[in-house]
Amino acid sequence: MVVGIVGTGAVGQTLAAGLVASTLPDRLLVVSRQPGQVRALAADLQDLAHAARSCTVVETGEVADLHGCDAVIIALRTSFTNTAEHDIRRGGAVANAPAIGTLAHQLRGFGGTVLVVTNPVDLMARRFAEVSGCTRVFGIGSNLDSTRFRLLMARYARVLPEQVRGHVIGEHGDRAVICASTTTIDGLSVHVPIRAVVDELQQRPALIRTGIGRTRCGPAGAVLSTLRKSLGLADGIEELSVPYQDVWLGIPMTFTGGRALACLPNLTGHERRRLDAAATSLRDAYTRIPAHTEGIAP
Repeated sequence: MVVGIVGTGAVGQTLAAGLVASTLPDRLLVVSRQPGQVRALAADLQDLAHAARSCTVVETGEVADLHGCDAVIIALRTSFTNTAEHDIRRGGAVANAPAIGTLAHQLRGFGGTVLVVTNPVDLMARRFAEVSGCTRVFGIGSNLDSTRFRLLMARYARVLPEQVRGHVIGEHGDRAVICASTTTIDGLSVHVPIRAVVDELQQRPALIRTGIGRTRCGPAGAVLSTLRKSLGLADGIEELSVPYQDVWLGIPMTFTGGRALACLPNLTGHERRRLDAAATSLRDAYTRIPAHTEGIAP
């Protein structure tokens, strides 16, 4: 099994280390527009593989080499200063969209799985899918929101996180929709303190950014979990950014033998309105990012 990762920044480095430590791929192909950085990361990962007795072989490569992969993870980030005070994850839309579009053009015809981590993930997953024409594209975003939600509910109820079933859907970020009406603990309906949960879900990424500069380990865990299911190594549900009406946003996806099927939970009127509001906002935001231009290098 061959997995490629595009991007060797903080998130890409953490993702790559997680892949090697998990021994999930037989080969890991690392690609970046910065030759010195990609060679250095590959050497560091090779050291990790040997020390951890991982069988994963780490190699550097070019974008063209990604066509031979079973899955490609996109964690690239262009250089920009995010000055947004609201909708922070959307701050990189204009900067990242051209690079995502160029990469998508280069990967046209790729038949494997593509996991997009680059923010704003709902917009970037859509851009990659539309330009590349690839049919197995998933954005990582609501997956992490849902993980955080289940951890918070477990803490409130004083149970193990594995006992909590619940989803956060919609846009990854300020317009995330908590599916409180279908949240259960050990199969039983439970009260969700919405205001407290929303506050903590917004405070958690800010806490991480303030302390270490960028969220890294959470997205890495979400990618590893999704990768196992999308490659048919495990079955289960992951909340991923996929087409919804005419936009892309987070929806629970049921994986069986690598095949994915949307399984949107029953929503109350309020939850449905919030989901539709997120879709409207994303629809408007997508019209404001630059159109893809092949001549722009990533």
